[in-house]
Amino acid sequence: MGKKNPIIDTYIARAADFAKPVLIHLRELVHKVCPVVEEKIKWSFPHFDYKGEMMCSMAAFKQHCAFGFWKASLMKDKKLAETAHSEVAMGHLGKIASLKDLPPDKTIIAWIKEAMKLNDEGKKIIKPTTSIKKELIIPGFFSDTLKKNKKAWATFEKFSPSNKRDYVEWVTDAKSDDTRDKRLKQSVEWMAEGKPRNWKYMKEYR
Repeated sequence: MGKKNPIIDTYIARAADFAKPVLIHLRELVHKVCPVVEEKIKWSFPHFDYKGEMMCSMAAFKQHCAFGFWKASLMKDKKLAETAHSEVAMGHLGKIASLKDLPPDKTIIAWIKEAMKLNDEGKKIIKPTTSIKKELIIPGFFSDTLKKNKKAWATFEKFSPSNKRDYVEWVTDAKSDDTRDKRLKQSVEWMAEGKPRNWKYMKEYR
């Protein structure tokens, strides 16, 4: 098996109970097929890279999970390609609420092998086809902490999508739990004062 990134372990541990078995299963399948896969967090959710390129990704939301292939539009399965082009579904397998919603393992394994081959051959896509990254993922620990401070939560709710993303990504991109907790605490303080993440660079807050 390839080396697993502790950051992904943490991501799964913080996911909703229904999501944990789905994420664990998908992760195991990826490692089974691609032992040299590299795990990373990008756009606040787990990605699996192969040969220096993104191959597939997964994410957990409040009521469903998602799984997608970076180069799905180049893959042979028509449904994957159609979903990639239309971008009407979250990921390329639709909304996954349990293991029962996943295709058979042999199907997913075949897709992973094809995705690996595309990276082996250096095939490129014109633009990103996965729609997962378009949805801002707000981790439970982030919103739970924020809600404990009414002023901070009220500010966050009124923020534009970009201002929300600035805070969420700043906290979730931390490389250690200590750093993450410090950033989260600082975020709450600033939002309680009605400040956006980059307030220091804005004239109205100086």
